[in-house]
Amino acid sequence: MFRPLIVAALIGLPAVAPAQTAESAGSAEQAASGQPPQRVRSVTLNRGEKCPQSSSNEIVVCSTLDQPYRIPKQFRDSGPIPAQNQSWVNRTATMDQVGRVAGGLPDTCSPVGTGGQSGCALAANRQWAAEERAKRAAAEQVP
Repeated sequence: MFRPLIVAALIGLPAVAPAQTAESAGSAEQAASGQPPQRVRSVTLNRGEKCPQSSSNEIVVCSTLDQPYRIPKQFRDSGPIPAQNQSWVNRTATMDQVGRVAGGLPDTCSPVGTGGQSGCALAANRQWAAEERAKRAAAEQVP
């Protein structure tokens, strides 16, 4: 039970130790002077870059850029998700709806069965709403 926790701690320990020694040198100078730092500088680093050293009159806060090459939202493909990439819950719901239509259950707009015709107006409204959403999505993607 504790083995994964111990392994994770041993793996993360070498990465934390150098950061603490570099950080403690700057904070020791600041503590010896007795004055608060004059400036706090925030630096965003790319992969492989090293955090600059802090001095006695400034504190350097470093953060890394998680996704430097991410495609902007307006250029991403927001089309339908393929069936193999959907969750099993969505796949099951689709199969259930297909089975309802094939069986002619009420509110399914199916020519088969006793209550199949009762859902045709509902199906037409859903189709109209989907077309309107597609038009709005296409209009939003035009630069």
